[in-house]
Amino acid sequence: MAQSTASSAASSTDRLRRDALGVAAVTFFVVSAAAPLTAVAGGYPIAMLLGNGPGVPAATLLVMIILLIFSVGYTAMARHVANAGSFFAFAARGLGGHAGGAAAYIAVLAYNTMQIGLYGLFGAVAAGTFADLIHISLPWYAWALIGWAVVGLLGYRQIDLSAKVLAVLVIAEYLAVLVLDFAIIGKGGAGGLNLTSFTPGAFVTGSATIGVLMSFAAFMGFEATTIYSEEARDPTRTVPRATYLAVLVIGIFYAFSTWCMVLGVGPDKVVATIGALKDPTTFVYTLSDGYVGGWLTMVISLLFISSVFAALLAFHNAAARYFYVMGREGLLPAGLGQTHGEHQSPHLGSILQTVLALVVVLIFTVMGQDPVLALFTWLTNLATLGVITLMALASFSVLAFFGRKPELEASGIKRFLAPVVAGILLAIIAVMVVIHFGDLTGASPALSIALPILVPVAALVGIIAAAALKRREAARFAAMGVHQGGH
Repeated sequence: MAQSTASSAASSTDRLRRDALGVAAVTFFVVSAAAPLTAVAGGYPIAMLLGNGPGVPAATLLVMIILLIFSVGYTAMARHVANAGSFFAFAARGLGGHAGGAAAYIAVLAYNTMQIGLYGLFGAVAAGTFADLIHISLPWYAWALIGWAVVGLLGYRQIDLSAKVLAVLVIAEYLAVLVLDFAIIGKGGAGGLNLTSFTPGAFVTGSATIGVLMSFAAFMGFEATTIYSEEARDPTRTVPRATYLAVLVIGIFYAFSTWCMVLGVGPDKVVATIGALKDPTTFVYTLSDGYVGGWLTMVISLLFISSVFAALLAFHNAAARYFYVMGREGLLPAGLGQTHGEHQSPHLGSILQTVLALVVVLIFTVMGQDPVLALFTWLTNLATLGVITLMALASFSVLAFFGRKPELEASGIKRFLAPVVAGILLAIIAVMVVIHFGDLTGASPALSIALPILVPVAALVGIIAAAALKRREAARFAAMGVHQGGH
């Protein structure tokens, strides 16, 4: 199970489309998954309000540094493991089949909950924006289902079609926010340009812990570069470059934009200003109206919708590929391990993800739950916990992998120091997310316990599935009269 069967696949129906993605395309996928405008307009104002206010830009830089350290070992191992089920493959090759099974099921939980949770935000933002702009009043779930249908169609087809759609949307997002950023700088902000946000005093304002954790959530999706390794051109070069580029682009953009947001009202007034708003996510609209004009506010409000849509598509693609790999490796029904004869996409995994999303969205709709405060907030924070756990597991997998293979070219920093530091830091951050889950989500005490428990439950299910697979393989080899070596 630890060895990918992709390299031995001969037919076009059991492997993904090769040489479809370059560095730019992979980077667009992961940057769009991080949803830059969604984070700037939706997540960061809340991080300032509940976290460390003017110190959020410094928290963002700290998170970027941690993720760059993680990327050192992550990309070093990625040169030797090209597999669409990246966390599964890393854990299996580094720590063994049972760890691989645990990682696979945590990944399925994380990427599906992130994708499905985003339908709540998409539906709510689309409903509000279109009601104001073109006076079309539809409930949030109607817009969510429209987005669901389009995502399902694009995910079913060729991977490069999705890449082209994401490229246009992501470039537009960055340009719109940068126009606002430079307008604020050009006018000197509310009280002149300063670097207060990057001082220790600003960093420890309010709750630095919440500020860091929410900043961490804003980066989710960057780690998915390795998911596209089987479809990348020259993955040994494409994946590492795309990973570092994604972390730097996302991190610098977030730090710069949040700094401009603080300057827009002043470091000493940012928390009070956001707190006075009925909806914290309108903070960017307030800045846009004041520094540029209503035309940019309208553009940003429309791109806010496309930003969430781009993230929906990116996480749909990631979840579909995990279903594909798990079917291929025997952790889920084998049929999921087939690809489309024409598009060479994981079409059955895409269909399964689409169906799961529909079921969950309908459940939240029937129960009358809030699309943002419940569907979006609960599920995406659960996903963030899952991905942080996977990154910690991946770091220790890198350590074990290179420890058993000293002949592979990798420096001591790549094979030991960086993965140890990253693994410890990420494990600590995962514990912090669990401790502060109620503060991050606003969920009830019962849900604040029940939701995080789903991560170890998924790991246990994965371990059981891996053990069952090992028994089936042992029985098959025994029936053939062949001795099977351990995984």
